[in-house]
Amino acid sequence: MENHVNTLWGQFYGWLPTLLSYVGQLVLAIIVLLVGWSIINMITCGMGRMMAASNIEPTLRGFLLSVVGLLLKALLLISVASMVGIATTSFVAVLGAAGLAVGMALQGSLANFAGGVLILLFRPFKVGDSITAAGNTGTVVSIEMFRTVLQDSTNDIVYVPNGTLSNNVVVNSSQSERLLASVGLLIDYNDDIDKARSLLLDLFQNDALVLKTPAPSVSFLPKPANIAVTLGFWCAPGNVTPLVAKYSEASIQALKKEGFRLGVTARTAA
Repeated sequence: MENHVNTLWGQFYGWLPTLLSYVGQLVLAIIVLLVGWSIINMITCGMGRMMAASNIEPTLRGFLLSVVGLLLKALLLISVASMVGIATTSFVAVLGAAGLAVGMALQGSLANFAGGVLILLFRPFKVGDSITAAGNTGTVVSIEMFRTVLQDSTNDIVYVPNGTLSNNVVVNSSQSERLLASVGLLIDYNDDIDKARSLLLDLFQNDALVLKTPAPSVSFLPKPANIAVTLGFWCAPGNVTPLVAKYSEASIQALKKEGFRLGVTARTAA
């Protein structure tokens, strides 16, 4: 019996260095985990303050902070696991393969997500802007991570993928302080073009919404059967549509009153 006890004590003393070494590694790993977790939280908080100071969109800010925090914490956990002797090579390989498979399956959605990040980061347009992109024209209602929502002139809601917006030409009419609007008409070759110019320019005399500089203009272009008249004027972006409608009607009435023979009219806004 005594020999058996001595044998157990001998085995225990033999295992003791290994046990102490493992306990030391475990304690060190716990300390690294706690300290690393705190540092990651401080890093994400600091990034959040920097992004807020840079006026980065709250949606993008929250997402980026979440992604950075998750990546850093995943790396920390893998490092701590390797410290206590857990093999992490196969685990990292499995995660990489899974990430590749998910990326291949969601490549379209990832392109839209990347486009949303670029839009929120570089701000080619914002909510309330009037834009033309990918064959769609409307007012930006909201910018989401995967799509941008527009409302067109007929109040239809248009959903445009962000990947399309970030990889195509976008015309933002709201970023300019002024836009050129124009009204098109057709008059007869026998009509007096000087009189037409005078009558049309007189329409703008008392309109505060039409800019005086650059001044309104009237141009003429010969057509096979008529003369095309273009009445151009500058105004604020939000006034283009109502002013085009107003002067399309006013120009027709003014010329008809003086006996001009009008052809088919056309209205445009640039």
